[in-house]
Amino acid sequence: VFLLFFTTHEELQTLDVDDAFFSTPEDIVARALKPQGGVNFIRTFKKQVEDQAVNLPPNLNELVQNATYVQSPDNLVWQYFYNLKGSAEYPFPGGVFQWARYRRNGTGLNETEKIFSESLNKHENSLTLATLRIFSNGLGQPHFHFNANEMGYVISGCGQAGVILSGVTANFNIGIGDVIFFPVGTQHYLKSECEEDLLLILAYSTGNQLETLRMNDYFHATADHILAQLFFKKQDEFKKFPKATK
Repeated sequence: VFLLFFTTHEELQTLDVDDAFFSTPEDIVARALKPQGGVNFIRTFKKQVEDQAVNLPPNLNELVQNATYVQSPDNLVWQYFYNLKGSAEYPFPGGVFQWARYRRNGTGLNETEKIFSESLNKHENSLTLATLRIFSNGLGQPHFHFNANEMGYVISGCGQAGVILSGVTANFNIGIGDVIFFPVGTQHYLKSECEEDLLLILAYSTGNQLETLRMNDYFHATADHILAQLFFKKQDEFKKFPKATK
């Protein structure tokens, strides 16, 4: 089972090998592929009623005798493959992230991370992918991303998502199999409400380093005397808020 993300907001357009084959005139296919038997052999191929990209033949074992592949060299594989589950964990109060992403500063990255990171950055409309685990009753605090849309899929647990806009907040429950979407610049939060951890796969529409601003960051970056004027509270009272931890 694969979970797939595609970098398009348009209807996805796909061309499968069998569709291309049957859409090409028989004589052109015969001249291009040059099979034994020529065009007569090409005419023995029949288009299936069902899409074979989804529905495999019932007699698959009879048709295929050898489906093994030679492992490609590591330096080639790492451009397209990243062991996210086995990668470094980045804890935060209430949970943990694991990332397959581009990093501007490659210091401390292993060879796999460097090659994958550079590969993401070389391609337009790339994706940054992560797993987010929020512990039971934990919170992924309000934040927004400057340079990416965010889409997520709930693997386990249950919780609540919130979108905070000017003058309105939308809250909704999320559970296994649900998909969430936050457009670029949309402030949002996630919290776990089950005994089981809330676990999501998240995709971000950027091949650059993800730029994020969290509530505790921008709140503490605002001077106390400004906050006092905004909230009509004494300046000293804002010292009660603990400073953000990195």
